[in-house]
Amino acid sequence: MTRLSKQDLLRYWRPVRFLVGLVLVALAAWFIAGKTSELSGATAFLGQLRWPWLALAAAAEVASYAFMAALQRSLLRAGDVSPPLRRVTLVTLAGTTIQSALPAGTAFAGLYQFRQFAMFGADDVLAGWVVVATAAVSLGTLSALAGLGLSMAASTGSALDLVGAIVGVWLVAVLGALAWNRRSQIYRLTLAGVVGAEGRLGRDGQLSGPLARLVGRMQSVAPTRRRWGLALAYGTASWLTDGACLMFAFIAVGAPVPWQGLLLAYCGGQLAVNLPITPGGLGVVEGSLTVALVAFGGGRAATVAAVLLYRVVSFWVPLPVGGASYLALARSARAGRRAPAPATYEGAPATPGGAVADLVAAGMDGPGPLGTVALVEAPTPQTFMTGRSGRPRPSRAVGAGSGYQPEASLSEELEGT
Repeated sequence: MTRLSKQDLLRYWRPVRFLVGLVLVALAAWFIAGKTSELSGATAFLGQLRWPWLALAAAAEVASYAFMAALQRSLLRAGDVSPPLRRVTLVTLAGTTIQSALPAGTAFAGLYQFRQFAMFGADDVLAGWVVVATAAVSLGTLSALAGLGLSMAASTGSALDLVGAIVGVWLVAVLGALAWNRRSQIYRLTLAGVVGAEGRLGRDGQLSGPLARLVGRMQSVAPTRRRWGLALAYGTASWLTDGACLMFAFIAVGAPVPWQGLLLAYCGGQLAVNLPITPGGLGVVEGSLTVALVAFGGGRAATVAAVLLYRVVSFWVPLPVGGASYLALARSARAGRRAPAPATYEGAPATPGGAVADLVAAGMDGPGPLGTVALVEAPTPQTFMTGRSGRPRPSRAVGAGSGYQPEASLSEELEGT
């Protein structure tokens, strides 16, 4: 079977990308052609913008991105990786642009953020965990806000047929929370099943050993309750400030805010963003928000104007900003690769990993050029299957600045015996 080279894929991708762009433009033109009356009325509202309120809408959107970056940084710090908030914000902006600009952009954005977190010093387990946990916290906080919005809109007698969708999101969030709360039992049952299968196949330890080390590392980076609370607060604040951008957009165009249905309509629009129909929910969000807000009493032309202004501030303006963030991070990465190798002490290898290896080979356990180095034992399948508690211990020497802090060194244990 002939494999396509990277050049072949790029050559085929360019016309496909052009055709996809034409289709999106045609869909946008079709949508606009059917809304000429609303758009003509919206133009009158947009021509009388209240600029101070527009500035507040922009500030709310900036705060939304900052809170999302703080959420990701908080989860990274659970694994002892503390990058500057400014750089995490750049990653958040770049990832959002990738998600908004590409079909199936959520997957590409997750992969991009995974690689960026690894460049901050996170290992594969921590980087992947932060990507998954960020999505879980965002979904959980959005579902909670949707429930609050549903209760606020119930007095109007209209829930816009969103009850089923919101209940479904709640169920997913609750099941995820229950699985996390029972994760130790799930780990033990999974490892027990793997060990049993290995025994029947005569392949003892081939899968259960690596799986035990993976589970051990996952337990070591799990946030504390305080850090979970902080992450949930950041996630909620990110949604609320983005919703405040929509509220300020109504005030900026001089339209009354449909308060009772605003939160429910906003949450429904954000759920529509994740539907794999158009990149960034383009067209879907505008349509769903407009229909919902008009149903809750918003004027047609005023609502169209407010929604369009909100999407300009929250979707279109961040696209070039995120693109610039992507280029800045790429340039920084290239500069880092061109940087000279770090200076070494006399007789030491040129790489940190080699220095640790030399210390291990010499039987040293103590301070060195990498900080305190401890020899620690690896978690085994029996560690989890017997229900032993505590943070797991890796099977390698770990430096003080490596991002992983063991519980105690092997030498300390031997001295205590």
